[in-house]
Amino acid sequence: MKAFAGRPAAGFALAVGLAAVAVGGTGLILTRHWVTPRYPAAAVLRVPAGPAVARPGPVAAPVALTIPAIGVRTALIRLGLTTSGALQVPPSASIAGWYTGSPRPGAIGPAIIAGHIDSYLGPGIFYHLSELAPGDRLFVRRADGTLAVFRVTAVRSYPKDHFPTHSVYGATPDRELRLITCGGTFDPSLRSYLSNVVVYASEIT
Repeated sequence: MKAFAGRPAAGFALAVGLAAVAVGGTGLILTRHWVTPRYPAAAVLRVPAGPAVARPGPVAAPVALTIPAIGVRTALIRLGLTTSGALQVPPSASIAGWYTGSPRPGAIGPAIIAGHIDSYLGPGIFYHLSELAPGDRLFVRRADGTLAVFRVTAVRSYPKDHFPTHSVYGATPDRELRLITCGGTFDPSLRSYLSNVVVYASEIT
């Protein structure tokens, strides 16, 4: 994507959960790695209803995300870049955000949605993201009421100092979605996870 041209790859490894990252003057400081049982898949969330529309032209902005397999339902805020060129993170662990420099879900290219794995208060909105598996469905509600439906194709974990910027943010010929959070080992001295979890998904047409 042109938005990342000329910038070092390490600058775009998602900083979700880092104490040093601030959005609007507030940062989320992680103090422990919370351990909870696996989420009972799809036990409480119904699949969203609505017209699924894949359009060749502009699509409406995303406003909500539902992931039945891991019990996620969240509104989506808008995220930009920090002054250092890193992806902004949501100011709360209970909500995810869409990166406005990426395509809108349902448009050609990889739409980027980021969320925290946890905070000092407990598990975050993407705490169970790494438990997703190929074939799981993701539902993005857009501002015009239409629904973009995606199927998970892969779930990967990358060390933050070897984050594959091009694979995650680079242009694609299809309508795709990337969900990103922290993962891997939690380093108490850094108050940070050492890896990022990336879920890759393609729109169902």
